[in-house]
Amino acid sequence: MGNQKGKGHMAKNHPACTKPLYGRTEWIILAGLLVLAASISAVLLPWAGHRFYRRPEPPLPFLEAQDTPGWELVLVNPWNRLPEGYQAPLQGLGGGEQIDRRCYGALQDMLDGCRAAGMEPLICSAYRSQDTQERLFAGQVELWTSQGVSLEEARAEAGKVVAVPGTSEHQLGLAVDIVDITNQILDESQENTPTQQWLMENSWKYGFILRYPNEKSGITGIIYEPWHYRYVGKEAAAEIYQQGLCLEEYLETREGTLP
Repeated sequence: MGNQKGKGHMAKNHPACTKPLYGRTEWIILAGLLVLAASISAVLLPWAGHRFYRRPEPPLPFLEAQDTPGWELVLVNPWNRLPEGYQAPLQGLGGGEQIDRRCYGALQDMLDGCRAAGMEPLICSAYRSQDTQERLFAGQVELWTSQGVSLEEARAEAGKVVAVPGTSEHQLGLAVDIVDITNQILDESQENTPTQQWLMENSWKYGFILRYPNEKSGITGIIYEPWHYRYVGKEAAAEIYQQGLCLEEYLETREGTLP
């Protein structure tokens, strides 16, 4: 019997048989407190260490004309700078070149048509970043200053050949320089190549125009460039081609004012 009582005494003190620390009511209250604490933490945690942590700001929207009517007719020239914050929605062309994706299909169709006619067009320049434009412009300024002209004169002359950064259509992503594969020199000799003769006659059918035509430099502010094509849309391109206008003249007829 003594042994049996000892066993019973030990059983009463076994952890599994001891009285619970909390009753049902206490457990319900404790669970409620834990839920409340978790809710408060979820609210306050983002502010913990606020001095050292800041929620990232949402990215600023970039200006790309948002496909609104007239996006293809944005005017950029020596008197009209690229809209502040403008960023072209770009599409790769291969060879590291890019163009505004909204005229990508039209460009490809034009190049296919040119090749189908037996020509060999080659894109030598398309979209340019601000940094690229600055580098090209600085190189042209240096070329003029090396000839002994003042910096002011050098910048003025350079701007006729390479647009001042912020005033280049290449930064719009709507312009391409196209040459004939047999002549990749950007000078007036381009106008005599089969590729340029085809493009000058047919580019408007695809929504492109020769942007800087001969004898229009006084209006465009840029020298004659028989290789620089700008997308303006088929309707505008047809009118510009048929009436022998440059983009500035066309916009004047639409808006009644020159830039």
